[in-house]
This record gives sequence, C-alpha cells and structure tokens, in this order.
Amino acid sequence: MVFMMQLPSQQAADNKIQEITDGSQPARPKGKLTRPKPCYLWTTADVQKWFKRHCSEYFQLYSNLLIKHDITGKALVRMSEGTLMRMGIKHPEHVEAIWREILKQRLKADIQEMKEIEMSAIVP
Repeated sequence: MVFMMQLPSQQAADNKIQEITDGSQPARPKGKLTRPKPCYLWTTADVQKWFKRHCSEYFQLYSNLLIKHDITGKALVRMSEGTLMRMGIKHPEHVEAIWREILKQRLKADIQEMKEIEMSAIVP
C-alpha cells in the first residue's frame, strides 16, 4: 500500500482550484494559522469565554453582570473602573484585577489593529 502526502503548498493550490471551479469556500484551518476574531467583533458569549479564561477567580461572582448588561467585545474595551463599579462590582481588589485584564485586552486589540493597518499599507 502506498500513501502519498501532499505538501502544504500543493494542498493550498488544490483548495484554490476547487474554490474557483465550484465556487465553494475552503475550510479555514483552526489554530495558529488563522487570526483570532478582533475583540470589537466579540459577542456576549465571546466575552464570557474571555472572562472565564482571564478572570476565572471572578467568573462565578460577576459573569451574570456581564450578561445582564449585554457586554460585547466593543463595550468591554470601552469600559472603565467606574463602569465596573456601576455594574455592581464593588470590591476594590476585584475591580482592579478585572480592570487590569481589560486593559491588557485593549492593548492587545490596539496592537492587532496597528498590524492590520501596516499590512494594508504594504499590500497595493
């Protein structure tokens, strides 16, 4: 029995040919090859996933507040410490820890946006 293995470039070419001939979109690979969805496009469910991953010790206490206030990714990166307190997070240490994670996400989003701007300037 002989097994033939395609090189990644061959596979990409084959997918492109299939896309052109039948109009279908190739399946997007998961993992490091695809860029993450920008946080300003996150749904409330995406924010819940982020909150559980980055603020796990506060998830049980405050995830319901994010749902109640319909916090999307766009709203998340626009929040301030005052917003967190008005939402109902009163403990100063909790506010500070959650705020720190939001700031990290905001910075990450800004860096991603700057990279996209640079890439669009390079491509004619």
